[in-house]
Amino acid sequence: MGLPDAVTSMDTTGRHATAPDGARIGFDVEGDGEPLVLLAGQANSRHWWDPVRDDFSAAYTTIAIDTLGTGTSDTGEHAEWGTRRFARDVVAVLDELGIARAHVYGTSMGGRVAQWVAADAPDRVGALVLGCTTGGGAGAVPADPDVLRPLAGDPDGARRTLMDLMAGPHFQWSHPASLSSVLGDDTMTPRARREHRRASERHDAWDVLPDVTAPTLVLHGTADAFAPPGNGRLLADRIPGATLHLFEGARHAYFLERRADASAVVQDFLAAHPLCGDPRR
Repeated sequence: MGLPDAVTSMDTTGRHATAPDGARIGFDVEGDGEPLVLLAGQANSRHWWDPVRDDFSAAYTTIAIDTLGTGTSDTGEHAEWGTRRFARDVVAVLDELGIARAHVYGTSMGGRVAQWVAADAPDRVGALVLGCTTGGGAGAVPADPDVLRPLAGDPDGARRTLMDLMAGPHFQWSHPASLSSVLGDDTMTPRARREHRRASERHDAWDVLPDVTAPTLVLHGTADAFAPPGNGRLLADRIPGATLHLFEGARHAYFLERRADASAVVQDFLAAHPLCGDPRR
């Protein structure tokens, strides 16, 4: 299945799309095959995906996006913020690339954004994968405040807490480089960090989830204290026909801790739901 030359050529240096409000949204393209959008977690750039991206770029044209305020995207100093807005930015990237439909894989806040892409632009989404995330609103299972409180403390303690929330001690010791990719984008402005946190906290797609038509896979670690696993169960129950896959003992970054299994589950799911027709516009 062919894609425009601008999409199939590897582009690790990055490009930009223009959002409806004029903000520049950074992204890059790797691989070959059906398009697969990768959406990162809160306060992280597209480098969130670096440790596992090769698992997908061998079979898919992966499009990793810098959410507004991260990476090479605009800082958003005068922008609207929110997961629904970030979803419109995803559509702007697909428009820039001339892609009519793509698979979408979002984790953490990226999973919140992916829900809105599927709800607001259903014709643009093939298969949908939602990892370590929540539907928000009435479908949110909040984290224990005592677990999150250290994140607002001194930087060293906050980083230590974040590492523990992301992965267990063995993974932290054995894969420090991989773990560092999900600990935040140091180039963000203080305002962008605040707005990302608020966007995650205020996310509420609960009422529209029953209208999602994309084949959906929900993934979650059973030891996720950041986004408790009850969120995954509620999401899978709320989205018609969704499949839930739990990774026993995995924390928030299940896709790193259980990389082989998690990537294989996603690959099998995408292969079972190929895009119908030509993904070009």
